[in-house]
Amino acid sequence: MSSQKIVLASGSTHRAALLRNAGLAFTVSPSTLDERELEAPLERSGASPADIAEVLAEAKAVDVSERSPGALVIGADQTLDLGGAALHKPADMEEARRQLLSLSGRTHRLTSAVVIARDGEVLWRLADSADITFRKLTPPEIGRYLAKAGEAALSCVGAYQVEGPGITLMERIEGDHFTIVGLPLLPLLGKLRELGALDV
Repeated sequence: MSSQKIVLASGSTHRAALLRNAGLAFTVSPSTLDERELEAPLERSGASPADIAEVLAEAKAVDVSERSPGALVIGADQTLDLGGAALHKPADMEEARRQLLSLSGRTHRLTSAVVIARDGEVLWRLADSADITFRKLTPPEIGRYLAKAGEAALSCVGAYQVEGPGITLMERIEGDHFTIVGLPLLPLLGKLRELGALDV
């Protein structure tokens, strides 16, 4: 394996698991930037959820790369677009319930953006989207789902995880599984290989 240091600028256990399962050696150093503070002016200016994902992924990668000399730093972000409105991680179970009711019977778009930076300079960026259609959900079904998912429902936009019990809420998925989990893995691995950080 390459001796180049790779840093994941994200505290997401799911993104870390994707990289670990792919055999990467890396360290985790989450960005300390206030995402909501960065996001608010973008939303006011009319930026799309996809654009916001790209801006936040870049901000996190650059932030951590400035504290990790010479390392290839991976920043990532994901947004959920429901008919032009962006959903965020729910603050509590009541907000999670409201989000799931709004997603019920509708199609939404997840955009996952990934950026590689080194020493404060962006080397590569990519955004990929996937569309998910929820089946029509009743309030009791949503309540049972949230009881099963527990606090994990508060850790992601839309209050669901496709790799967990959230899959039971869905009727159709169109797009890449890794993008839905939060990291377009295959293009990322290809770029790391091109940069000499992978030898397989």
